[in-house]
Amino acid sequence: MSATSAAHKEFGEGPLARAAALVYSLMVVEVLLLVAAAPGLLLLGMLDRDAGNVPLAALCLLPAGPAWSAAVYAWHHRGRDLTELRPARAFRRGYRANAVDALKVWAPWLAAMAVVGTTLTHRDAAGIPAWWAALLALLAVLSALWLANALVIASLFSFRTTDTARLAAYFLVRSPRATAGNLCVLAAAVAVVAAGAQVLPALLASVLAATTVLNCRPMIAGIREEFTA
Repeated sequence: MSATSAAHKEFGEGPLARAAALVYSLMVVEVLLLVAAAPGLLLLGMLDRDAGNVPLAALCLLPAGPAWSAAVYAWHHRGRDLTELRPARAFRRGYRANAVDALKVWAPWLAAMAVVGTTLTHRDAAGIPAWWAALLALLAVLSALWLANALVIASLFSFRTTDTARLAAYFLVRSPRATAGNLCVLAAAVAVVAAGAQVLPALLASVLAATTVLNCRPMIAGIREEFTA
């Protein structure tokens, strides 16, 4: 092996280079995700923290679905070769290819969560018993886990929306490790928001997307093996 080819092989293979590449990808995907979701996030920041604004908050989050989908696509297709590291191009490709499919699962889920959120925040006025409120909260958590699967599937595969929904529900049980991992991500995000750092999950959205892709690897492999030609 010549010295030139050996140097080319070693370039980007050290731990420092891999760490730098990871940080670079995190920063680029984070910036692009925030830019894609910015119209809704800016409007969301202007809303009063009032229970009556739950439906408006859900509407403001509408652009975040395609942005998250593009981030998932970019992380899944991230090159390991430092000389071929192009997260911005992967993000743009994922956004163009999957925005519509992502919205088909994201928008109905947001609408359902707006209803659930409005119901829970007006529980006393609606006369809802505590057990019913707890059931709604549990359904909200399960639907969020389902959504994580559905957005990954919509971002990486080309299925009909009904098939995406069914596969997302199926792999909640089929891949318990992935479900547990996504539950940890969800719990961490909720804990941060509950602690008063509402902006932090948005600033760590790229990390959350990368973690979700990592958690969903068994599901992705299973879909490739069993449900694609």
